[in-house]
Amino acid sequence: MKQIGATQPPKARKQGLIVRELPDEVLIYDRDRDKAHCLNQTAALVWKYCDGETSVATMVQRLECDLKASKVDEKIVWFALSQLDKDNLLEQSVPLPSMMEGMSRRQLMRALGLAAVIAIPAVTSIVAPTPAQAATCLPTGQACSSPAQCCSGLCPGAPTGTCS
Repeated sequence: MKQIGATQPPKARKQGLIVRELPDEVLIYDRDRDKAHCLNQTAALVWKYCDGETSVATMVQRLECDLKASKVDEKIVWFALSQLDKDNLLEQSVPLPSMMEGMSRRQLMRALGLAAVIAIPAVTSIVAPTPAQAATCLPTGQACSSPAQCCSGLCPGAPTGTCS
């Protein structure tokens, strides 16, 4: 992944993603990597602001407006960008300022204080099965330990049953 310069604003990746917006979060399925991501409201807003034209300073102002917060620390935006970058949700890598290098969520919470806990961005990711893996089931006559394993959905005698 190429790294963007300090003056070039970040741009969200759109190719190869399936995006579903919900009231307080955004769900993203990365078809290229078979990973699912759940962005909380703050992370989702930062990702939405990543249009390749919006600066971090402007993102801070927009967050204050959208979250109806009197003051949003710039570290929150940088933390969200670091998470989005780590999960390949940006077109190019974002160089972090030295104040953010290696900062964990816990360290960010300490630095910002308890008042910022609600606004801390969170990106939760899981590896999702490929469509072929998700569709795999056991045919009739195969040993099974639960009905979910069988194509028929029937596993009499589970946990040591046979698909019927």
